Amino acid sequence: MVDQTRYSELKVNSSRYWLILGVLAILAGAGLAAAHYMDVEGHHVSGMNNQIVWGMPHVFAIFLIIASSGALNIASLSSVFGKLIYEPLARLSAVLSIALLVGGLAILLLDLGRPDRLIVAITYYNFKSIFAWNIILYSGFIVVVAAYLWLMMERRMHAYSKPAGIVALIWRLVLTTGTGSIFGFLVAREAYDTALLAPMFIVMSFAFGLAVFILLLMASFKLDKRVLGDCHLQRLRNLLGIFTAAIFYFVLLFHITKLYGTQNHGVEYFLLVEGGIYTALFWLFQIGAGNLLPLLLIYLPALKQSRVSLVLACCLVIVGAFAQLYVIIIGGQAYPLNIFPGYEVSSSFYDGVIGEYMPSIWELMLGLGGFATSIIIVFMIMRILPVTPEILPDDQASGITS
Repeated sequence: MVDQTRYSELKVNSSRYWLILGVLAILAGAGLAAAHYMDVEGHHVSGMNNQIVWGMPHVFAIFLIIASSGALNIASLSSVFGKLIYEPLARLSAVLSIALLVGGLAILLLDLGRPDRLIVAITYYNFKSIFAWNIILYSGFIVVVAAYLWLMMERRMHAYSKPAGIVALIWRLVLTTGTGSIFGFLVAREAYDTALLAPMFIVMSFAFGLAVFILLLMASFKLDKRVLGDCHLQRLRNLLGIFTAAIFYFVLLFHITKLYGTQNHGVEYFLLVEGGIYTALFWLFQIGAGNLLPLLLIYLPALKQSRVSLVLACCLVIVGAFAQLYVIIIGGQAYPLNIFPGYEVSSSFYDGVIGEYMPSIWELMLGLGGFATSIIIVFMIMRILPVTPEILPDDQASGITS
């Protein structure tokens, strides 16, 4: 079935729109300036050190990369699973997916200190390294989704959009599995070292990407004064609730699995009880603000028709996402390496010492700059290409039974 929805470029020229773009451009420029400063002065100006080698930029980058995979969910539901109600939103889903991945990769590239060294990663591969595989997965994903988007937009080629959607679905699941496996394969880190991280990252991507998608969809329709029916938002709300509950389940499963092994009691006690900032982030922001509160905002009968509650739920899911990734990435590094299990180790190299880390302003600027770059790319494409429906009324949704 060829989509009969009418699409058009964004035509908004309000002062609010240009103010948003201006703020985003400032953040992107600040991120570029921060990357240049850390490149010139060295990474000692950041909060990272020999113990915490992945810092706040990596939290932003991993968030954008896995959210990129999840943002394509809407297109996959339409093309692959035949849910025609989501077909009008499939193009925007693909655009957001590409933009988020580009922003995440930009952060990683600029955080290298020597961005030109990317040429080495492109031309020389160590296929025993999950990092080398991810270079192929990330670049290939952009090509696959760009082709998928073109097939959806070109009516003569629309029949091929389903096979392309299947390829994109498989590719993004492998991509997110690879991203989670970066940590799951690090057996030296007790906080990682579990195959559960791969499926957990997949579920995380579903919720994080959908939260960003909903906020972008509502903002773009409001800025251009387009009609967005409650029926469409209600379906997206239900999806967000399911994915958020799935994250909560996988987090419980992850920590129960860890606690089952006696050798992991130390790291679990650190993260869940005495980890200071990591414990606070886990219970207050990841579980409380990022999981339980969004579920209340989504499923409380009195709030089910409230768009404000949906926006707040999406924002809280994103806040919980950053808290979860901070605990996983940085908290996992802060706990000392157990190089010789069963023995006490003492030396001048911080053996057995909890790692200290405080994000610097330069790291925050770089992370926010990458996030802003992604949103700028989306808005630019939306003004150039017809990827946004002109109208999404409730009667259109009620006329589609699939």
